[in-house]
Amino acid sequence: MCGITGLVRFSGLRPDERDRGWRMATLLRHRGPDALGSFADDCASLGHARLSIIDPTAGHQPMSN
Repeated sequence: MCGITGLVRFSGLRPDERDRGWRMATLLRHRGPDALGSFADDCASLGHARLSIIDPTAGHQPMSN
């Protein structure tokens, strides 16, 4: 299984919350031991712990463009 985390604050994240997605993802490492990823902007901090089963070489997350 994988793990997904997130924090959204529409009024804007506090400076100490920008890495919260990454910190929460590290707590879910047991659900996805193959990779960790995170994304943060002004209003959201997201994290993902990945178990590589499908597309192990190109399926890194969170995906962005």
